[in-house]
Amino acid sequence: MAGENCTLMENFILLGFTDRLVLKNILFVIFLLIYIITVVGNTVIIWVVKINSHLQTPMYFFLSNLSFLDLCYSSVVTPKMLVNFLSHQKIISYTGCILQLYFYAGLATTECYLLAVMAYDRYLAICNPFMYTYIMSRRICISLVVLSYLAGFLNSTIQTGFSLRVTCCKTNVIDHFFCDGPPLSYLYCSDISLNELLLFTIVGFNEITTTSLVFVSYCCILFTILRMDSVEGKYKAFSTCTSHLMVVTLFYGTLLFMYLRPTTSYSMNTDKVVSVFYTVIIPMLNPIIYSLKNKEVINCMKKILKGMVFSK
Repeated sequence: MAGENCTLMENFILLGFTDRLVLKNILFVIFLLIYIITVVGNTVIIWVVKINSHLQTPMYFFLSNLSFLDLCYSSVVTPKMLVNFLSHQKIISYTGCILQLYFYAGLATTECYLLAVMAYDRYLAICNPFMYTYIMSRRICISLVVLSYLAGFLNSTIQTGFSLRVTCCKTNVIDHFFCDGPPLSYLYCSDISLNELLLFTIVGFNEITTTSLVFVSYCCILFTILRMDSVEGKYKAFSTCTSHLMVVTLFYGTLLFMYLRPTTSYSMNTDKVVSVFYTVIIPMLNPIIYSLKNKEVINCMKKILKGMVFSK
């Protein structure tokens, strides 16, 4: 099939989920509510951590950065998806598509590394508490967050750069609700084996590196907790990790399923559902999980709400 350089295309059409008007309206309302909860929930976490002196610790510093990431991560995809639910022509410009791919890939990879950093933080806090304050200084915490962003956007720059070198077929229709690597690959006419190898290698490296750090950290944490004599101490130590474990399991599980498989096993309908989960649902769930499982955050929110009520 004849093709042309993808950069010559002015825009792409995102098919989204459905063309049925009633279903589109229902999905619009559902995803709008999810996005509102995502924005409010993550903003509240950032605000509570910032204004409360009791939460000025490395764990909450990383948590507020995770909330900021989720806020940006969701905003890269969801607003455009909501607009397309109300539009007859679900168009995204070529530049907009590339930028969406770039920032989505960068933020998603950054979140992988930040979750690994948070696991390392819990390891130090539980397994080496006497050195924790010295090792996890403010400077080190900021450096770890910056390195997470650098790793994320280096990965994104490489992936996006290689996607610009391919040739597109005579179609600009993307069977997805946002510009992601796998659905974009269906448009390519030129040989993309190098792109697929690169994607598998880079994503595999990022996933293996970060999951290994998480796995080793939690193995050490588990051994330390099992050696504790106090039941109360065991419960307190484990309770500080449950929220992070839930978030890690949800996020890494969906990404591993999505990207570390051969392209022959891709199914657009299945991939759309999985993509909704990690681009829309998980950013909403993260602040809820951390709030419900964290007594300090809950108590700080209660104090703030009481102060607001009594001040009136």
